Amino acid sequence: MLAPLLYLFRKSGLQKLTRDAGLANLLPKRLRQLDELTPTLEFSQLRAALPAFTDAKRVKRGAVALIAGCVQRVFFPNVNAATIRVLAAEGFDVAVPRAQGCCGALSLHAGRADESADFARALLDCFLPAAEPRALDRYDAILINAAGCGSTLKAYGTLFAGDPVYGERAAAFSAKVRDVNEFVAGVEPLAPRKPAPIRVAYHDACHLAHAQGIREQPRALLCSIPQLELVEIPQGDQCCGSAGVYNLLEPDSAREIGERKVDNILSVAPQLLASANPGCTLQIRSLLAKRGVDLPAAHPIEILDVALS
Repeated sequence: MLAPLLYLFRKSGLQKLTRDAGLANLLPKRLRQLDELTPTLEFSQLRAALPAFTDAKRVKRGAVALIAGCVQRVFFPNVNAATIRVLAAEGFDVAVPRAQGCCGALSLHAGRADESADFARALLDCFLPAAEPRALDRYDAILINAAGCGSTLKAYGTLFAGDPVYGERAAAFSAKVRDVNEFVAGVEPLAPRKPAPIRVAYHDACHLAHAQGIREQPRALLCSIPQLELVEIPQGDQCCGSAGVYNLLEPDSAREIGERKVDNILSVAPQLLASANPGCTLQIRSLLAKRGVDLPAAHPIEILDVALS
């Protein structure tokens, strides 16, 4: 709902004016941090809508459902679009249920457990209504391309353990959830990869590497692209400072952690940063911008999408 206002704030020149005049420095730290983290929004992003269903290309191997996310859907709609194209190219029908809302991850990260549970129940009702106990059977997996969301979605079974209404549904749902890197790396490639001669540094998002134990799969996808050079970031599995909403709640500490991450990224001189979590991408790109460094960042699935195009 705020996206159009953010777009007008930038397009009208008010954002640049407040920054150039130093007015942004008068804001409380949390609001100032929020302003610094907010990426450039284009008008096309305000109108971006995902197709409810996309047919598999070539040979159909199965069917999946995609959770579009909140930050991902608004600020990085290209990641969702690339995800659908890659899955279709690899032989999967892709459904994106229209009624889906927030998964509750950011609320859970902020300690707002009741609010998070309300979001989770609504999402469960969307994907697995009580009146359709076998609704998930139509999907081989439920996919998510945001690491922070994925760690929460996979925990639904634990969060609702013992709940007489949602317990069994939550467990069945979580059992189907896969990160998109995890899923695509686990199937035999169908679509040919074109060469992409580029030097890529891969950032291990904490909610992917630590919470979900997914480390090798994104690297395997990137290494499946001919001529792509994958370089490791020193202390690569250390936090970037985003950590859910930590960079909003504790901006000074988050910035200190993030500066160390940026130093390590720049030390390997990449042409492109690969990050599988929108919060990490926002945090790292914000700190790079403050140094005047324009290092593009992309989700691994976006990079693979380009190689398949």
